Amino acid sequence: MIDEAHKQFGVEIHAYHLLIKTPRANLSRIMRHINGVYTQRYNRRQKTDSALFRGRYKAILVDSDAYLLHLSKYIHFNPVSAYLVETFEEYMWSSYRAYIGKSASPGWLYQSEVYGQVGNASNQAEAYRLFVNN
Repeated sequence: MIDEAHKQFGVEIHAYHLLIKTPRANLSRIMRHINGVYTQRYNRRQKTDSALFRGRYKAILVDSDAYLLHLSKYIHFNPVSAYLVETFEEYMWSSYRAYIGKSASPGWLYQSEVYGQVGNASNQAEAYRLFVNN
């Protein structure tokens, strides 16, 4: 469904759990689409009919590249800090694995801006891994 939002609304996804850029300034439409489609598919799969999200999503304006980098680290750190997994690599629903080259990167994942913030290392995946783990 994220790939659908990317195609339909031109959104740039920088990390799952969701760090996005909206060049068309259409965040509310994107989130309505993602929340609605996800809820419909989940309810259909689970044979239920319930709301999955409470309240409005939290939108934070990212006005500097350095903040983008730190937000990506925060997002990738969440499963560890919530004690869902012991290491970043273990969480299968995170873009972290794609960032460090442990899984294929979906075509809609925009990594270049985040990578650009870890420096001009020859191995950006390793540089990002070191950044997140420090």
